[in-house]
Amino acid sequence: MPDLFWLSDAQMARLEPYLPKSHGKPRVDDWRVLTGIIFINRNGLRWRDAPRERGPHKTLYNRWKPWR
Repeated sequence: MPDLFWLSDAQMARLEPYLPKSHGKPRVDDWRVLTGIIFINRNGLRWRDAPRERGPHKTLYNRWKPWR
């Protein structure tokens, strides 16, 4: 994958207070989702073109939507 983006543990720790808490069904890992959202935005891709290791494309979009 060209231009993969990874968040460090320190960066994730700073973002943790802003992430919603899980209620009920286990959430897709926040680290995977955030790096996926950044990857999509940096590369100008459609949500469905997100790498699978970043989580389901619908999850990426749904987590990004409130922040736009």
